[in-house]
Amino acid sequence: MNFLTHWLIDVPERLSRYFMWLGPLFARIVVGWVFMWSGWEKLNALPQITANFASWGIPFPQITTPFVSGVEFFGGLFLLLGLFTRIAGVPLVIVMIVAIISAKWEQVDSLETLLGFEEVSYMALFGWLAIAGPGPISLDYLLQKFQTKSNGEVLSPSARTT
Repeated sequence: MNFLTHWLIDVPERLSRYFMWLGPLFARIVVGWVFMWSGWEKLNALPQITANFASWGIPFPQITTPFVSGVEFFGGLFLLLGLFTRIAGVPLVIVMIVAIISAKWEQVDSLETLLGFEEVSYMALFGWLAIAGPGPISLDYLLQKFQTKSNGEVLSPSARTT
């Protein structure tokens, strides 16, 4: 049993430590790019998107459409840059919850259907980034490092990897 545990759990864990930076970077690039462009497209088609929001029953579509479009655009941009990542993730999770409730809730007939929506996958990634942080290849990391050097503080090991 120790042989299996060593080769199937311990060795892959040690090897994965060299690539810990890749997960958050890849997640940020993918969802950041998607949402930056999604928000940009919505901002450039506000009348059509506002009509969609109204047809879905979203309250105050004249206000919520530009707001949601801006959240998607700037949230995506911040994720791409790794800037204010934890803050950007939260409103994007909320936008996904509202999107499911307002545009897709009638389609939900099971947990399988709900979990099959791409919005749920995005929520999982946004939530993970909001909790785990952007990783070491990010502006957040550089800002923390610069701030630490200027204050003369020593970062804890957990703060160095976020």
